[in-house]
Amino acid sequence: MHVCFISLEYFGWGRYGGIGKATMDIAQGLNKRGLEVSVVVPLSHGQMSYESVNNVNVYGFPLKSYPLIGSLLRRIGADIYHSQDPTLGTWLAKRYCKKSLHLLTCQNPKSEDDWKYVVQYYPFRRRVYNAIIDPRVKKCIKELDCVFCQAKYIIKKTRELYNLEYDPIFLPNPVKVPGAIPCKSKTPTILFLGRFDKEKKPEAFMSLAEQFPDVKFIAAGASHNLSYDKQIRSRYSSVKNLFLPGFVDGSEKLNLLTKSWILINTSVSECLPISFLEASSHGCAILSPHDPDEFASKFGIQVTKDKMFDGLTCLLDNDNWREKGI
Repeated sequence: MHVCFISLEYFGWGRYGGIGKATMDIAQGLNKRGLEVSVVVPLSHGQMSYESVNNVNVYGFPLKSYPLIGSLLRRIGADIYHSQDPTLGTWLAKRYCKKSLHLLTCQNPKSEDDWKYVVQYYPFRRRVYNAIIDPRVKKCIKELDCVFCQAKYIIKKTRELYNLEYDPIFLPNPVKVPGAIPCKSKTPTILFLGRFDKEKKPEAFMSLAEQFPDVKFIAAGASHNLSYDKQIRSRYSSVKNLFLPGFVDGSEKLNLLTKSWILINTSVSECLPISFLEASSHGCAILSPHDPDEFASKFGIQVTKDKMFDGLTCLLDNDNWREKGI
């Protein structure tokens, strides 16, 4: 059996989003089970048009050539095309590969009202896409063989958004879970894990470090915008209890999750982030303005964006974070 994933990112070549990480883990996991696996993704810096990465076929294409990848999808000849969020590639695969099965996992479905709020953080081409391409993609989704959601709370929203005749199936993103509760750092340690992009609001996390000088803050990540990345690192370089290790993965990331007490999320918009799953699996409490599937309220504290100081104070007082993390 041959499965082809259609995604906007794949972990590597300077791409480090949660969806790209989930796509990589699923692709490699299926390959280990004996399936042939391909991934079709827009080219990133340093990426070639074809590479075999841990036995996964990764096909890259220039973003401007996106409308022309139908022939590539047909040439791959997969039995199943599985989109990680709906894209133009979803529609093209359905059109050019009619004998295959077509699946979709909704990672973060956005309504028109959602886009009015977050589109300011996207390049102008996103507005063009939403106006011209997105309506065609939405019609196609109803014709797919099955639609999944990576979080339970978006099932109803997804059904209504795409006018489906059934509830999408819950299909969570995978994370590696340690065999025992990790041994936490003796020093209060707070973690940010994500892209340093404006939509993620990393500066809100860094400003908290200035208000808690006796607490260790680690902002692990980097921005796709090199100028913005350099700007915020320079601005907060004098904060002695703030550490900026850059992009982390593998054992380095697991080490940070093992030692950290609390994961803080400051994003403008979220569904259920991979970082929530990773943090929870390592016994970290969660502090966030978002509460997908009640993750923040069950395993930490949900607060409004202007109450992050109060929320962090509450979790640190009397080691309240520990029970939530466990």
